Amino acid sequence: MSNTIGGTEGAKWRKSSRSGGAQQCVEVATNLVDTALIRDSKLGDSSPVLGLEPTAFSAFVGAVRAGRFDG
Repeated sequence: MSNTIGGTEGAKWRKSSRSGGAQQCVEVATNLVDTALIRDSKLGDSSPVLGLEPTAFSAFVGAVRAGRFDG
């Protein structure tokens, strides 16, 4: 299940290696048990956060790598 979450305590954010340029950056946190988090790096702590279960996050990363979101 995917959802927007409120708490991100303990999340260790890093810029995604797939972020394009300064205007297309996302940060991910994959250090939490059973949840991967994604946020807009331009907004930092004020960004909405998307929480994904590990299988959904893996599917998302696979789709990005396959170019399914490219213009």
